[in-house]
Amino acid sequence: MSSKIYSVIKGTGKYIPPTKVKNEDFLTNEFYDTYGKKSPKSNQEITEKFEDITTIAERRHVSKDLVTSDIAFFAAEDAIKSSQVNKEELDYIIVAHNFGDVKYDNRRSDLVPSLAARVKHKLGIINPNCIAYDLPFGCPGWLQATIHADYFIKSGDAKQALVIGADVLSRICDPYDRDSMLYADGAGAVILEGKESETPIGILAHTTRSDTHQYSEMLYMDTSFKPDSEYKDALFLKMNGRKLYQYALTTVPSAIQTCLEKCNTPLSEIKKVLIHQANGKMDDAILKRLYKLYNIDELPEDIMPMTVSWLGNSSVATVPTLLDLIMKDELKPHKINKGDSIVFASVGAGMNINAMVYKM
Repeated sequence: MSSKIYSVIKGTGKYIPPTKVKNEDFLTNEFYDTYGKKSPKSNQEITEKFEDITTIAERRHVSKDLVTSDIAFFAAEDAIKSSQVNKEELDYIIVAHNFGDVKYDNRRSDLVPSLAARVKHKLGIINPNCIAYDLPFGCPGWLQATIHADYFIKSGDAKQALVIGADVLSRICDPYDRDSMLYADGAGAVILEGKESETPIGILAHTTRSDTHQYSEMLYMDTSFKPDSEYKDALFLKMNGRKLYQYALTTVPSAIQTCLEKCNTPLSEIKKVLIHQANGKMDDAILKRLYKLYNIDELPEDIMPMTVSWLGNSSVATVPTLLDLIMKDELKPHKINKGDSIVFASVGAGMNINAMVYKM
């Protein structure tokens, strides 16, 4: 059998902010609906229902002095350390994010230079052949950036790539919107490298779809729900949660199935499903629907590790952070062993969906 070049994960890294924001910290907020009317429900009732629907009990926020490129750098340093690669030999640095650097005291998106360029600078990399660029692709951005890196490696254009997902969502959510309780901050990273093998390893297949015709505005930017709020014309992240939930349940399982079929991998061989941590109950429903496609009612135990209940939704950072926690034995009892086949999947603004099958 002839050998091929496969993209394998050499090392992982993350940055989880130390500041915990619990649901009870929202009890003093004022919440308004899309029509600008103040919610008649008590905040106690709102937060309890929110946790019941999403499973989120707390989330992490960055300190006032940090921005997205800072925490992307922290995750990058961690990944470089765990992989023991020479950073000057990196061919690509790809940073997935959605809002650039947003300062605490000036909440406007700052995108020039690119966050990848800022990370490369912070890492002190001199090599001009290390190409740094950003990828805004909604919550599936880190996985899509990993797919980019896979193409570069398999084409022979790259031997090693640093792929980062980082977002500071706490600065773009409307404090008068109940959905602000969903959002969190964080960063995750991997080092991918090309490895020659006669048997399939690393990234086996991936698939992506973009449903913009009907669903492009399920996540969008708009002004505060509170009329005459102190934020004036500032724009905040808004979401049509119910439609997004149904869209994800309809499309994510089939995207995973398509990906598995691409590499002839039976669902029974999958040891872990690492899915974007957006909503715990939504992810549970997606997993059930995936197995239903194969006429399986009983789900394998511990197949889908979850962090959303204590880390919230940090967008592009959720999946690489989840992977790093498992790889470093920080999310017991979950383990990923050599030879295991795992699935990555994500859904988010666009609407975009992607999935990837990986063999350790």
